[in-house]
Formats: sequence, C-alpha cells, structure tokens
Amino acid sequence: MSFTTRPTLRGTFGMVSSTHWLASQSAMRILELGGNAFDAGAAAGFVLHVVEPHLNGPGGEVPAIVATAADPTPRVLCGQGVAPAGATIEHYRSLGLTLVPGSGPLAATVPGAVDAWLLMLRDHGTLPLSVVLEPAIEYARNGHPLVPRIADTIATVQQLFEEHWPTSAALWLADGAPVTGRFRNEAYAATLEKLVAEGEAAGADRQAQIERARTTWREGFVAEAIDTFSRIPHRDSSGADHAGLITGDDLAAFEASWEDAATYDWNGYTVAKTGPWGQGPGLLQSLAVLAELGDVDLDTAEGVHTTVEVMKLSYADREAWYGDGAEVPLDTLLSPAYAAERAKLVGADASLELRPGSPGGRTPRLPSIATGNETGDATTGEPTVSPVGETRGDTCHVDVVDRWGNMISATPSGGWLQSSPTIPSLGFCLGSRAQMFWLEDGLPASLAPGKRPRTTLTPTLVLRDGEPVMACGSPGGDQQDQWQLLFLLRHLGAGLDLQEAIDAPAWHTTGFPSSFYPRTSEPGGLVVESRVGQAALDELTRRGHVVTESDPWSLGRLCAVRKEPDGVLAAAANPRGMQGYAVGR
Repeated sequence: MSFTTRPTLRGTFGMVSSTHWLASQSAMRILELGGNAFDAGAAAGFVLHVVEPHLNGPGGEVPAIVATAADPTPRVLCGQGVAPAGATIEHYRSLGLTLVPGSGPLAATVPGAVDAWLLMLRDHGTLPLSVVLEPAIEYARNGHPLVPRIADTIATVQQLFEEHWPTSAALWLADGAPVTGRFRNEAYAATLEKLVAEGEAAGADRQAQIERARTTWREGFVAEAIDTFSRIPHRDSSGADHAGLITGDDLAAFEASWEDAATYDWNGYTVAKTGPWGQGPGLLQSLAVLAELGDVDLDTAEGVHTTVEVMKLSYADREAWYGDGAEVPLDTLLSPAYAAERAKLVGADASLELRPGSPGGRTPRLPSIATGNETGDATTGEPTVSPVGETRGDTCHVDVVDRWGNMISATPSGGWLQSSPTIPSLGFCLGSRAQMFWLEDGLPASLAPGKRPRTTLTPTLVLRDGEPVMACGSPGGDQQDQWQLLFLLRHLGAGLDLQEAIDAPAWHTTGFPSSFYPRTSEPGGLVVESRVGQAALDELTRRGHVVTESDPWSLGRLCAVRKEPDGVLAAAANPRGMQGYAVGR
C-alpha cells in the first residue's frame, strides 16, 4: 500500500465520515449511546448546519440514500424543496430577469433539509429527538470554534451585509469585521429547542414527538417567520432589490419523501443514485460508457482524457434530458446500446462542443443562453471551486455505517449564510437553489411552481449481491459526480484502498453550462491537480483541452464508509480543505 495522508480506519462497531470533525464526532457519540446510523446521520446533519453555515443550513436541502439492515433495497430520501406556488417564469420575466438570481429571497425554494432529517428519524431512527438534536443545540447555544474559511466567506460579502442585509450583518459581523473565534448562534439554538419542546408536548411516543416537530416546522413559528421575512425586498445578485415568493402555505404544502433509487450494475457492484431530478444518473451514464471503452489507467494522460470526454457526454445529456417531472428516458440513457453509441464519440482529441444524445430517436433541446466563460459571484454558494482550486463556498457530506449494517449517504447543502439575508428570529437564512431553474419554456429544468430544481447534490450508495457495502459522496456542485467517478474507478475498479482512492490526484471538466448563476460554461475546460505531472499536463494541452493547473491538493472533499466482505467496517475522509474527518471503532 502506498503512502496516504491518513489511515483508512477499520473497526466493527460503527464508522462515520463527514466534511467537519465536529459533525463526525457528534455522530459517533450517537452511535455510542446506542443509536443507529440514521440517528447518527441526522445528528451530524444538524451539527453541520451549525458548524458549516457557509456550506449548508436549515433553510437548505438534503438528498440522501439509505439502506436498512432489515431491507437492503436502496431508498432515496428527498429533502429537496420545491419552487413556491408564486414562482412562475412569467413573474421573473415581469421583473426584467432572464435568469433566476443566484442569491436573495427570490432565489429560494421551500426549505427541505430539516423536514427530511426528521422524516428519516421518524421512520428509521431509534433515539428521542432531544438526544439527536442535543449536539447541535449545544454548539449553537454555547459556541463552537469557527473554521477560518467562514470568516473568509463573510469578508467577501461584508459590504453586501452592511449596505443591504442588516440582519446578516448583525449575526456575522462584530465591530466592523467578520466574526471569528468561538461563535454562538443563540437564535438558532432557540429554534431547535422550540422544536424539541413542541415535540415533547405530543407525549412520550418518539414518533409522535418527531411528527409534531415536523408540523411545527412546516406550519408553526418557523413557517410564520419565513412568510413574514420573505415579503421584505432585499438586494440579490441581479443588482436589484426583490421580495421573495415563499409563503407559509408553501411550507405547509411541502413534505420530504421517500422514492426509489436509480441504479446501474457495474464491475460486480450496483451503484445507487437519486433520480434524474438530480444529476446523479450522470455518474451512472459515465460508468456505462466507460464499460464500453474498457479499462482506463487514471495515472496516465490517456486516462485523464478518456474520463473527461466521457463526463462531457454525460453532462450534455444532463442538460438536455434531466429535470423534475420531465419524461426522462433513463432506461434508454443507461442501456448498453446507448452507451456503445456514446462511446464512439470519444476520440483522441478534446471535444469543444456540448453533444447531447438522442435516446430512442428523441430530439435533444438545450438552453439557448448556456454560453460564455466563468464569472464569480460570492453570494451564489456551491459552484465555487476557483481555477486554482480555492474553495469559496461549497456543500457538506456525511456517511455512516453501524454495526447492524444500516447505511446512509447524505449531501446537505443550501441555505448558505451568504445566499440570503438572515431571518433574525430563527438564526438562519433561506437557500438559493431556484437558481438552477431555467426561465425558458419547454426545457426539462424549466421553472414551474411545485417543481424541484435539478439539483447538483448527489450522494452515492453501492451494493454487492444485493447488500449495501459502501456509502460515499463529495461536495462540489457540478464537480461532485466527476470526483466520485474517479474515486469509484480507483477503489472498486483498480482496487485501491479507501484512503488511497481519496488521496489520488483529481480533475474535472467545466465544458458544460454551470448549474449556478450566471449559468456559464467553458468549452474544453479542464481543471487538473498539478500532481498529475507536467508531462500529462502538456499532453492534455496538446490534445486540445483548455487546461487549468490547480493546486496539488485542491479538488474534491470525498467521504466514504464501507462494510468489507468479512464484516469489518472502514472509513476514510478527504484531507483537502483540512476539516473533513472519519471516526470509528
């Protein structure tokens, strides 16, 4: 085994991997108290809202994929909120907008994360709500050490806070500077404490308590505060002030839900993803095309080139076919015949075109404005890996496996502190996921009331012979499945250990429309960690890729847990970003 930045952890009791050490350790504490993977995953999720507020929040969303010891069938937990009832293309166009803004109240979908975590606890957890929420309440009430990146994020939007978002300035600025050191969010602590108190008022039954907390969130003081605050115009990334569209009725109408996973059998494994309302099936398409092309050596320029060209094809299909409620021909997109057809398009040189396919003879349709080069917007959040690899904002991830074999992969995001003004009575802000809708009729991802945006959030669960064996995922917007593809090829394909596969050099393409405001693209764009070596970089440039050399340890923030064939549990976490950790015993 080669050198790794950390060991792959192994044990038999339980394993957690997340993007922040406090979330990982809080989840482990829940396992030690006798909770299962779902209790632990929810505890980590609520802690991530507190300790990574620039990366996710209660006003955001979470998709997850779970498998239980009693039923190993992978199930998707959909905590992706929908567009409000008033969110029509006509409304945005009447404001002179051609894109949904990347920040501010007008960009919000209905918050889905909290209801989703509570639904999972109700259906699969074992511990009382007060126990699961205790770590998050403790860190919010009594404080936690802020990671330096939070102050950096606040600094990028400080002027916006001071001039246009006074409630955010009140929470995130102190003496004219970004908050640092030990930080308390007492308003959010009170919000969680009220949910617990309301739940306990329902009686001693655990499930009844959780259901009462869900109702309180959707119909009680939280919904009332969001309804009132959303009506206040605030500056957004369009440069104008707009009121939001979310009402209390929107929150009352939305509930998180369970649904079937999209799956693909590859190399003796079954890989499970969300449906095509998210980008997850694009990873499955990439695996299908690579299966037609044969083995690739990721330590060579040829391997980098091949994976990049395959990913471009999958993302082109994402643009043309994926969306909530759309008639997505997923069976055809994942079929061997279609994969073979797409594999023929992978040539020796880089393609600079967006080339969606025609599954079943259908005619693809792409957004008309999806052109141009990348520009920066500090308020938009997730799509924020700079050309040199600097992370300007992102997402979170958590994986858990317990001693009984329960497993969860979850990617919470949205509701970033920089995405929308803080609702002072609640201690958090709304999300901005609506920026992923198109204000153009007839596209799979066109805006419509009650519709989910085609999210980039994409957890992964892997099974072998029908039994769950691994959960993994990564923050990173459009890059999430690109980095996960490399990890799966190295771990499940080439046999590298978990940590080896995570530590290996990474890359991604930007040669398709961004999912985020202002929805730009870079034809032929390829961002590569410099560790691939100068010879490979030169060869990729010769092949026509528009290469950006990234810092050697800058791309990807993967997490993973695994149940090995002998029953031993394993976990690993990404050293990039210097805050993700795995724990276990």
